[in-house]
Amino acid sequence: MKTIQHFVNGKSFSGESKRTGKIFNPATGEQEAEVKLATTKDINEAVANAKKAFDAWANTPPLQRARVMFKFKELIEKNSDELTKIIVAEHGKVYEDAKGSLTRGLEVVEYACGIPQMLKGEFTENVGTNVDSWSIRQPLGVCAGITPFNFPAMVPMWMFPMAIACGNTFVLKPSEKDPSCSMRLAELLKEAGLPDGVFNVVNGDKEAVDALINNKDVVAMSFVGSTPIAKYIYENCAKNEKRVQALGGAKNHCVVMPDCDLDQAVNGLMGAAYGSAGERCMAQSVAVAVGNMGDKLVSSLAKKVEALKVGPGMDKKSEMGPLSYKRTFSKS
Repeated sequence: MKTIQHFVNGKSFSGESKRTGKIFNPATGEQEAEVKLATTKDINEAVANAKKAFDAWANTPPLQRARVMFKFKELIEKNSDELTKIIVAEHGKVYEDAKGSLTRGLEVVEYACGIPQMLKGEFTENVGTNVDSWSIRQPLGVCAGITPFNFPAMVPMWMFPMAIACGNTFVLKPSEKDPSCSMRLAELLKEAGLPDGVFNVVNGDKEAVDALINNKDVVAMSFVGSTPIAKYIYENCAKNEKRVQALGGAKNHCVVMPDCDLDQAVNGLMGAAYGSAGERCMAQSVAVAVGNMGDKLVSSLAKKVEALKVGPGMDKKSEMGPLSYKRTFSKS
């Protein structure tokens, strides 16, 4: 069975850990691979390589860093079908949803291509008597990203293209449920000309997260995931004096008014609730029907749900892919 390792210092890295996680294909329920779960020592080695690469990369002119981003953008476009299929195989969302999420990530890479203009500082003469003011933008050091299972391409690409383009080095810990897309993106970055050690991928669970939080050489961290974990990461990063952004889970409410266009409301609710397998932050979790709309809304929704085609993500007839994991809900 295929074993997914880590990507450190420009190459595959096994690490010392003997622990592994299981990777399933949601369409079949079968285990397709296993993934190495990094130890604290593995994480520290990745961070050490990122720190070692930092000085040279930070001193690389922004224009040259932008050229790497341009090449990376070109490679993503060239390999978009492969990347999309990787997302489908491990997450389960339908092909078009997966392709759309990759495109959203690509947009950030495109934005990072303009980094020379965005890194310009400011100068103001005589803000006070004989006092001038200026600002400069400089890289921080080793940054880390912890990303969720639901968007294995888009959310990581919210983080590392901008961090790297700004002159930082980066350690990414993707979800252990669907890590292959991040590994492939790391390979494409190397092919684009990114120096070894600037971008690293380490797979793992809580031990890996805690190791990143406690490593003093990680100066900034970005997280997207559930609210309890967001609180945990924010609190502990703050204790370790790191810059941190922690984006927690979203709950979205929709109010359906009595004078609404019922068909439009139903179509909107269906798209919001079941698009991306219902696992995106904008998924509609609560609909409040006002007045006498309740019965009509439920009746129309029931018909739509009954006709919803749930199936393998590569099946063009599928409107929603299978969920990527099981969860038990209490009846209370």
